[in-house]
This record gives sequence, C-alpha cells and structure tokens, in this order.
Amino acid sequence: MIIDIHNHFYPPMLFSEIEKGKFFQKGLKVETDSLNRKIIVHRGTRVVTITEPMTHVEMRLKDMKKAGVDIQALSLSVPGVDFLDPGEGLEYAQLSNNEIAEVCRRHPDHFVGIASVPMKDWEMAIQEIRRAVHDLGMKGVSIGANMDGFFIDDERFWPFYAEVETLGIPILVHPRTPPGNEAMNDYRLAPMIGYEMDLCLAVARIVFSGLLEKYPKLKFVISHLGGAIPYLIGRIENCYRAYPECREKISKSPLVYLRKIYFDTVSFYTPALICAYAFTKADKLVMGSDYPHVIGDLKRAVTSIHQLPIPAADKKKILGGNFKILFKLTEH
Repeated sequence: MIIDIHNHFYPPMLFSEIEKGKFFQKGLKVETDSLNRKIIVHRGTRVVTITEPMTHVEMRLKDMKKAGVDIQALSLSVPGVDFLDPGEGLEYAQLSNNEIAEVCRRHPDHFVGIASVPMKDWEMAIQEIRRAVHDLGMKGVSIGANMDGFFIDDERFWPFYAEVETLGIPILVHPRTPPGNEAMNDYRLAPMIGYEMDLCLAVARIVFSGLLEKYPKLKFVISHLGGAIPYLIGRIENCYRAYPECREKISKSPLVYLRKIYFDTVSFYTPALICAYAFTKADKLVMGSDYPHVIGDLKRAVTSIHQLPIPAADKKKILGGNFKILFKLTEH
C-alpha cells in the first residue's frame, strides 16, 4: 500500500471566501500570474499556486490512480490559519476541517484528514483538535514551523502539545510565510529557500527547547525532508558540544531527539534522500508528494523511493508502512 502524507487540499468553500476578499485586511488575497493561474498571496509573498486538483476531489482521485497512490492524508496549505486572530483562526480552521472531514467520509478508502487549529490561542487549539479527532475522525494535526512569528517551542503552546501527546496523533510541521520574507519576494525565494530555513529553525527549537524531554511520546513529522536538517547533523552535534546554551534544556545529545522525529520525503532528489536515510534509516521516513502544488510531484514521490538503492523492505516502510503505524490505520 502506498500512502502520501504530505499533500494539500483547499476546501472549495474556504477558497471562495479568500477569493471574495474576506481576509484581505489580514494580508491574504488572490492574484493572477503571467500564466493566468490563480495565486494566493500572503503579505506580498506568493505562497500558493492554485491548481485544479487542489479543490477538485475527482481529479485528485484520477491522479492518485495513475501514480499508484492508495491513500492521501489531506491537509490545508500555507498560510494555514495563524495569520488570523484566534477567533477568526478558529472559524477558518473549522471551515477547513469540516470540509476535509466530509471528503474523507465520502472516500474512506482513499483519504484521511489532518486538522488545522488556531495555535495562537492554545485553549481554542485544544478545543478544536479534540473536536476534529473525536467528532470528525481526523487522524493528525498540522501546525506551522512558525505561528505568525511565534516560535514553535514557545511555552504558550506546551499545553497543546500535552493534549496531542494524550490523543496519540502525529503532528505534521509545515513551513509558513518565513520571517524576513521581504528579502524573498524576488524569484519565488520564499518557497524555494525560505520555507526550508523555517523548517530548520523549527527542528532545532523542538530539539534544544527540551520539548521532546517533556513530552517524549510526541510524534513530529517534518515536511520537505526536514529542510536542510539531514545535511546539518554534524554541525548541530558540534554546536551542542561547543555552546553551553545548547545544553541548558536537554540532558542528552541532540541526536537522541532528532532520531525521534519523522521526515517526509518531499525532495525527490536521490542524494538528499540518501542523506536523510543514512541518519534516520527507514523507520523515520514517510512518503510525501507536495501534490498538487506546481513544485510537487505525485508520480516522482513514488518513483524516487522505488529508485533508491536500499532494501525492498525499507522501501515498503517509507511508501506506507510507517504511515500506517503513525496514523493507526490498522483497518487498511
């Protein structure tokens, strides 16, 4: 069974609200690019190119069949919900979660839902993740590598992490509009480079904050192969030895905590995948496609794993086995 953990769905009702300008005052709007494609723009940075499958389930199902993908975990794309005030963010999240849950209800053999929550108010976030899991049947939660400028390890979020640990669901960490995005508005540098740096910072903060010591059963899945984290393992370890600040909140090597973290395979580049595999082995890699973004690729998500020079049993884990364990899909 082949399962795609990282892909995106824009619920049609939600996209319609964005297109009508409901969130214009919050810096979110829709423009058209030179190829006549609709683009979601956040604070001047073009963050999402809308493709047809992003809002059309039947087209998505056809593409999945062509690529040999059995199941997708649907999640909302950038900018998430935390660019809004908490109350508006809750409304935005509920609209998205309800629509995604309905798609999963209609196609239970092909989709599972990953919820969005308004992280800037941890009580609202807890309220919504409980509703999403218990009432809507969603299997995980997606949060930003930053929450509208708040760091992922900010202690205001720790009660939410405690609740997620209790629920036993995985957390998919996805990049958001990165800090300093003004320097990235040329050449689409935000999605090209900025997102990856956002993820690197998030992983480092998760590790060095002691978050995984406090909540050892948390299951983080970092998108985009962890940004550049697999490439930076040696430097992270060296800095831990060199800088006392890196040892203040953790009692073990950062490698111990890094090995608890999962990475999705949105890269498709063999040397990068091998670098991640060399560190995590197969047990902490889960296949992702970033479909249907214009820089995602559902077919290559699958073929890039099949082509790796690793044992067949490890490929099977990456393509779906690890996902089934993470998301407790014992019924499939």
